Amino acid sequence: MRRLVNRGTISAAIMMATLVSQGASAQTRAPAQGQPASQATIAARADALIAQMTPEEKAAQLVTYFYMGQSAASDQRVKNGAGSFLFLTDPKEINRLQRVSAEQSRLKIPLLFGFDVVHGLSTIFPVPIGQAASWDPALAERNQAVAAAEARAVGLHWAFAPMVDIARDPRWGRMVEGAGEDPYLGAAMAAAQVRGFQGADYGAPGRIIAGPKHFAAYGAALGGRDYDEVNVADAELWNVYFPPFKAAIDAGAGNIMSAYMGINGIPAPANHWLLTDVLRQKWGFKGWVVSDAQAVINLKTHGLTADGQGSATQALNSGLDMEMAFAAPAFANLPKALAAGQTSQATIDAAVRRLLEAKLRLGLFEHPYVDEARADKVLRSPAHLEAARIAAERSAVLLRNEGGLLPLDRRKLRAVAVIGGLADSPQDSNGPWVFAQNKPATQSLLEGLRAKLGNQVTVTYAPGVKLPIRTNPSQFDAMGPAVKRPEPLDDTTGIAEAVKAAQGADVAIVVVGEAQNMIGEQASRSTLDLPGRQQELLDAVVATGKPVVVVLLNGRPLDLKGTKAQAILDMWYPGSRGGTATANLLLGDAVPGGKLPFTWPRNVGQVPLTYAHLASHDPANVAKRYWNEAGTPAYPFGHGLSYSTFAYSGLSIDKAQIAPGGSVTVSAEVTNTGTRTADEVAQLYIHQRTGTAARPVRELKGFTRVTLKPGEVRKLTFRLGPDELRYWNAAARDWVSDEAVFDVAVGTDSTAAFGASFAVKAGS
Repeated sequence: MRRLVNRGTISAAIMMATLVSQGASAQTRAPAQGQPASQATIAARADALIAQMTPEEKAAQLVTYFYMGQSAASDQRVKNGAGSFLFLTDPKEINRLQRVSAEQSRLKIPLLFGFDVVHGLSTIFPVPIGQAASWDPALAERNQAVAAAEARAVGLHWAFAPMVDIARDPRWGRMVEGAGEDPYLGAAMAAAQVRGFQGADYGAPGRIIAGPKHFAAYGAALGGRDYDEVNVADAELWNVYFPPFKAAIDAGAGNIMSAYMGINGIPAPANHWLLTDVLRQKWGFKGWVVSDAQAVINLKTHGLTADGQGSATQALNSGLDMEMAFAAPAFANLPKALAAGQTSQATIDAAVRRLLEAKLRLGLFEHPYVDEARADKVLRSPAHLEAARIAAERSAVLLRNEGGLLPLDRRKLRAVAVIGGLADSPQDSNGPWVFAQNKPATQSLLEGLRAKLGNQVTVTYAPGVKLPIRTNPSQFDAMGPAVKRPEPLDDTTGIAEAVKAAQGADVAIVVVGEAQNMIGEQASRSTLDLPGRQQELLDAVVATGKPVVVVLLNGRPLDLKGTKAQAILDMWYPGSRGGTATANLLLGDAVPGGKLPFTWPRNVGQVPLTYAHLASHDPANVAKRYWNEAGTPAYPFGHGLSYSTFAYSGLSIDKAQIAPGGSVTVSAEVTNTGTRTADEVAQLYIHQRTGTAARPVRELKGFTRVTLKPGEVRKLTFRLGPDELRYWNAAARDWVSDEAVFDVAVGTDSTAAFGASFAVKAGS
């Protein structure tokens, strides 16, 4: 979009600038809150402002600063025309800064406030990898709508979420923030979260701008080491890492955050091919692109640029619109770069326009202030906490249930031993990216179990072992809840106490996993073992011979060393009502129906391990890739048990042959063959037998979660069309649809047998 002044309508620009700068007049011309203005009106108002701005004011708008506390420095940035702040959620301070802008900055442009609203603000939902395990995009959409309502109630306008990076190496700590290994599931969850944050229009009350991150392929960092370089083939980018971003953009995402690291040698914040050729030209993205923290300044660290001015121009000219910085941003050099001819006014104006249009669409010029009294009515409301409980129950995955140990029969329970330090840690139950300043609602698993069992059952708690302290604490630890951790103990006295508790109980519930600061950003690990002495604790309790239920708090697969515990329930980090949800699941008042969103390796030596691999040279020997142990996973992608059982039948395809670009409808029946009403996630996989490139042994191309009563039969239908049958071909350098035979499977996980096929053939 060109500036109005470049179209010769200088008088119109002056008129609109006057309306913007005069508050009362501007409000009479602007729509009421919740009534979106037309794009033409928004564009005209943005251009009118740009016509008045100095290069310095434009540069200031293109920075989002970390809020470091009330200070003269913060106020001065606002007076100078700063565009945005992040990590501030106090409504009073947000309003104060907006008043500084309205009363003391020259153009009175309102501020934009952003925050990492990853899985809730004050009401905490299960971590994103857990929500992905629900295989229920509608659930994720509802959860993020609650998060958006809470965020907007405190004065926020923008979430640095969802994280839509595909993660196939569980050593990477940020796996917890995404949807796992599969691009089809990842795309569905990405689009749902954008819809949840933004609704039909992010300017409406209770909605905020979604900022999918980190563009792109951040999850492919070498060795799972956070911030490390990424080297991936173009075919892998287009087929695996790009689809969730494309889905988020198609869902209307207003912002995109670029990644930190170099991708194939070019740092993401200055990658013209990524940010302009792909994002804007191929996909038509209209919003603005922000860097991750300090990523523009660190272009010098990458060795791409010599100084801040070079970093700013490289990033801006490549398609980055806004810099996220603690202080002394590189973008402050843009006026000098403009004067030196290193960038153009049109490039700067285009970036400023995108940001101003977002602020106008949000209605901030007319309604910059937040109702400070409303926040307490919205945050942690009973309805929101109930939504958190439902989400935790639907996200849980039952990995093992030998002998039908679960659900526990409370009629026969007299004593229960709850073991493990994580069981009595409400902060750890919430997981990472939860911040004390937002007063998050917390509930430990022990609290939920005791409330559920009441006085009729004796509950004995034994922590067993101390959780170790991270040897390299993250800078993000200081932002989260204060969790005091004792030094790790070398003795086994705690284990002996736990064993005694188990021996005196009908069942032992052992809660193990990773503390909240052991997962997330700057929390990669070189092992999947349980931290500290937890494995010894688990083994000792299992050795008592008592029935043992393992409850996991985790955001990645863990190596439990082949434990013989009869039942394993993965609760992830279940959030504000995780204790109640866990108790309901253990006692049968809720039935687990979640499925794994990743392949669960036996140990770290198998990493990376994905179900959608190529047949390779010797497919018959896939299970024998290692001479010392099986090459198969501990649990396959899509795995998850229930308190009921399900059977599939009647797989059929409506057409035996279609022309390229055509579609088929796949049908199958699923029957609840058990005695409990329960949910099943039916999964559709395809395999293309031949083509102009080798294709994976199977790919997820459809799924649905259904609730079935005992004996109920449900007919399911799935559509396979051009989008599901095409792929990006490295030789053609484009998307292709081959003439080929496709095998189809519908079942309970990624080991479902292929039972039907159809052909794509020209002339059909």
